[in-house]
Amino acid sequence: MTEAAGPSVEGAREWAERLGWSYGLIAPDPVDRGAALARLDAARAEAQAALARYNEAWIRASRAGSEAWHQEPSVVAAHRLYDEAGSRCLPEALWRAPHRDDIGRSPELPFALLFLEWEARFPQEWTQHAKAWGTKQALIRDLARCDHRDEMVKAKLLDLVEVVVQRAYRCKDREYVRVARAVDCADLRTRLNRAHHSENPWAQLHAGYVLWLLDRPELPNTRHIWRTWLADTRTR
Repeated sequence: MTEAAGPSVEGAREWAERLGWSYGLIAPDPVDRGAALARLDAARAEAQAALARYNEAWIRASRAGSEAWHQEPSVVAAHRLYDEAGSRCLPEALWRAPHRDDIGRSPELPFALLFLEWEARFPQEWTQHAKAWGTKQALIRDLARCDHRDEMVKAKLLDLVEVVVQRAYRCKDREYVRVARAVDCADLRTRLNRAHHSENPWAQLHAGYVLWLLDRPELPNTRHIWRTWLADTRTR
């Protein structure tokens, strides 16, 4: 990623200072993950407390009858504190990110990828500590639209598709077809074919479906298409 196209160095540094610890969420060592999960729980609790204080300030100001209650100093200050607290945890920080029309230009990019990798590799921990299906869906769609000439981003997306097709379906996993179509290449098809011919029944099914759709870019990835393909597969 070139500096001109990617996030500013200053913005990336700020994100890393606030959330660098979150890489522990995808660490292979359960002790490291446990430490990161404890920090995440504490940070999210702080953000929730800040949100409650903001809501209280909002209610007090609105009841006072001021037409510009949202500009009251107490409301503005409480909202700023909530933003600051949310910027130090996931998924809240991702809700405040700039450049949502082009995530490849945003300093949130590494942490968007991290959030999805966490869900893909440690789904139960993700569900217990930071479940956010809408955020998962939005990030997948954003990443499918971004510039994939960045080799790091493309490599991460290839890994995500490979991991996801090998498990039982989870909410919003179907969105990864968008990513597969966006980064379609010989490497991806090799991985999908390997999964399709493995002994893992989920991989056989899901990888086969993604490969079938890659060969038919004109078809939408709908539940009807999935059910039609599945029924046809079972009759062979």
